[in-house]
Amino acid sequence: MKRAFLSLFAALLTAAPLLAHAVALDAPLACNESAHRFIADLADQQLIDPKPNRVESNSINAFSPAHGVDLTAYGFRVVAIVGFEKDDPMFRNGDGEPLAKSAYGAVVFGGTDKVRAAVTQAGSSAIVHHVAPFITAIFCKLS
Repeated sequence: MKRAFLSLFAALLTAAPLLAHAVALDAPLACNESAHRFIADLADQQLIDPKPNRVESNSINAFSPAHGVDLTAYGFRVVAIVGFEKDDPMFRNGDGEPLAKSAYGAVVFGGTDKVRAAVTQAGSSAIVHHVAPFITAIFCKLS
């Protein structure tokens, strides 16, 4: 009985990635679109919760990936999507100075040096910023 349970558990673990809806965000993180388009496209595809779960003082809005959706950026698992566009009702304003007129990106689970190397190798102009141990932001900022 125990062996059958372990075999079933192993099979479920192996199949779990196949059950999730995986989407790579490499192309939009080449920094060639607006924050509105980036966030709206993800929301329209139901890949993120369309309402931000957090708004920083610099007006950066954080959105959670939708339940059951596996987002990646340059091979790293996305833990949050961030964005802001000035005078756009899709985004809430923070109580401080906005970071930029339009900015967006992804927060990923991965070391800063490895993420920076992957972003550079892909030819993206995204900014790579250390957030916490093994948490890194990939960020596109438009003036």
